[in-house]
Amino acid sequence: MKLEFKEITVREIFEGYANDNEEGVLGYGGKLNIRPKYQREFIYKPKQRDAVMKTIKNNFPLNVMYWAKTNDGTYELMDGQQRTLSFCMYVNGDFSLDYQFFHNLTETEKEEIMGYKTMIYLCEGNDKEKLDWFRTINIAGEKLTDQELRNAVYAGAWTIDAKRHFSKTNCPAYNMAKEYMKGTPIRQDYLDTALEWIAGRDHIEIEEYMAENQLGESANELWVYYQNVINWVKTIFPEYRREMKGVEWGLFYNEHKDKEYNTEELERKIKALMMDDEVTCKKGIYGYLLEGHERHLSLRKFTESTKREAYERQGGVCAGCNGPFEIEKMEGDHIVSWSKGGKTIAANCQMLCLNCNREKSDR
Repeated sequence: MKLEFKEITVREIFEGYANDNEEGVLGYGGKLNIRPKYQREFIYKPKQRDAVMKTIKNNFPLNVMYWAKTNDGTYELMDGQQRTLSFCMYVNGDFSLDYQFFHNLTETEKEEIMGYKTMIYLCEGNDKEKLDWFRTINIAGEKLTDQELRNAVYAGAWTIDAKRHFSKTNCPAYNMAKEYMKGTPIRQDYLDTALEWIAGRDHIEIEEYMAENQLGESANELWVYYQNVINWVKTIFPEYRREMKGVEWGLFYNEHKDKEYNTEELERKIKALMMDDEVTCKKGIYGYLLEGHERHLSLRKFTESTKREAYERQGGVCAGCNGPFEIEKMEGDHIVSWSKGGKTIAANCQMLCLNCNREKSDR
């Protein structure tokens, strides 16, 4: 990673300033993406914003900021976005400080602000170097999410189109599946999830998928894939429940999309499992029905007192191999398994050594 330190005035950064809440923010004569299209909208609170301007008016130093140099010779602001937006918005007349807008100031006061020197590091390197570096410096202020950092490194037409589908307020991905997705589009949660799913389909990392598609013009493959996932979920499980929100649907889709399911039978099982006190993770019911693994359900465990009772009843020996063990080296086990109707009660508890319990679980 190549780093070059420069002092750049507020005047230079404000030159060519253009702010579009959806399409991004430009400055530095159009050569600086202050807030690229793929990043979230302005989120500094007035108190934080005012603190930036008071720092500048008092000629105190702002923290160092970082710009990433792109292949076409322009820059993207990676760290210091909210500070830069604060002084640009003030100079632009978007808010007042102590009941004074920029145009209310004296010429001397205006010149002090415009001539203020910010401390900038210009960063240049390959994709991996930039991603590693930005993760290192992303330690203060309004932190960028992992996906925002990826978007910066793999910026281009593809990323812009992906944000159109997944990252805008009331974007298509949100309107189609907000009941099924965690997080918010504007913080890149929807895009991050969709990329995790499709990268999982190809058995690669998100970074690799974005690198492969960076020079593309359209994110249609990702958008079509996402629609297929959500439509598949709605077809297999037509009765919506709040527990369906945040399930890793894409990962299940990748493995099970070609299987045939009886939706009526699934619904009967869901109702039964929802009412089963043994199931402590209701969200996991869907993974259990698709994969058959009880681990999804987080079945109720025996209490410490119940395990102690069974241990004393067994005389401190394993119910499997009859070997003596300290209680700390044993685990509570269902005599009659949950899948066969066994309950998590004292009468159905036995203590097994770790080895016997593992062997029983593997059968």
